[in-house]
Amino acid sequence: MKFGIDRLLEDARLRRPLAGRRVALLAHPASVTRELVHALDALAALGDVRLTAAFGPQHGLRGDKQDNMIESPDYTDPVHGIPVYSLYGKVRRPTDAMMDSYDVLLVDLQDLGCRIYTFITTLRYVLEAAAAHRKAVWVLDRPNPVGRPVEGVTLRAGWESFVGAGPLPMRHGLTLGELAKWFMRSLRLDVECEVVTMEGWKPEAGPGYGWPLGERTWINPSPNAPNLWMARCYAGTVMLEGTTLSEGRGTTRPLELFGAPDLAPRELIARMQALAPSWLRGCRLRECRFEPTFHKHAGALCAGIQIHVDDPAYAHEAFRPWRLQALAFKALRALRPDYPLWRDFPYEYEHDRLAIDLINGTERLREWVDDTEATPADLDALASPDEQAWRAERDAVLLYR
Repeated sequence: MKFGIDRLLEDARLRRPLAGRRVALLAHPASVTRELVHALDALAALGDVRLTAAFGPQHGLRGDKQDNMIESPDYTDPVHGIPVYSLYGKVRRPTDAMMDSYDVLLVDLQDLGCRIYTFITTLRYVLEAAAAHRKAVWVLDRPNPVGRPVEGVTLRAGWESFVGAGPLPMRHGLTLGELAKWFMRSLRLDVECEVVTMEGWKPEAGPGYGWPLGERTWINPSPNAPNLWMARCYAGTVMLEGTTLSEGRGTTRPLELFGAPDLAPRELIARMQALAPSWLRGCRLRECRFEPTFHKHAGALCAGIQIHVDDPAYAHEAFRPWRLQALAFKALRALRPDYPLWRDFPYEYEHDRLAIDLINGTERLREWVDDTEATPADLDALASPDEQAWRAERDAVLLYR
């Protein structure tokens, strides 16, 4: 199959509308061609694309920040001599001066299919800036590596943030190009926006179910997104960022496992099984021990659970990571009612709201966990209508059927 960047590089006819226009690129370390050449270098080598600027989202254009929520500076690219502007530094929205540096912005970002991934918010911000400055945006489309499944509550009005770009569920099932179309539609943006589509993407086909496993190399789109298995778990395990439990940052399997020095994983799995056995389908849970080298519980031996979605037990349609992780919280609360689960700290430029609520775009998940009378059926009753409504809404922007 071919990604958007590959089609643009191969077909001079696709590039023809760029003639005579100043071009900028928004990209990150996973923005590579089939031959693993970074998109900036590949575009510069064409000779018929006038590159005048580049932009980097969270973690940088080429990749420079290992930990989360660490800003990147602006700089001049040492190879191509063009300014590289950080959209996760002094600003998160492009400034007027940045917008003056180009006519067409090419967006080549590998997403993880989860609302909280900040590249989605950056996409919204550059589309809004392009509309205000009469610039064009071209999205060079890439796969949603976790395919089409939908899961989670819809972000509620008033809960927008840098990890909540709009009323999306946690797993939205769209590619970045389709998300651009949805932003254009939902925000009523008047801007020239083109999507250079992929060729041959089959999100329902195994074994990748969204990612062309065995056909394309996985490159970390952010430092703690090391493989497809993390991407499959991420819509659930990202909620750990709002808790005192380690999400495995500082280990080699971040966001595939979770734990703490005082956790009892065997009892936790048993309680999860008793509460909602159907929510454990599609994966395997394994009791484990790990010692983070940095971040939460650094240097301490943690007892925890690894979520395995990398063997024949994986069932794509049955696996529901958001419910699975929510169930782990619920089971922990049942076993230890006074456990200090929710972490209160500044999260993605927000200081007055709990991170777990920002992550979910509502306080309802946290309230469900803490309510001793609430059942798994109650969370289903909250999420299922949102999921059904989103499937209907997104149908208008699907590019691959």
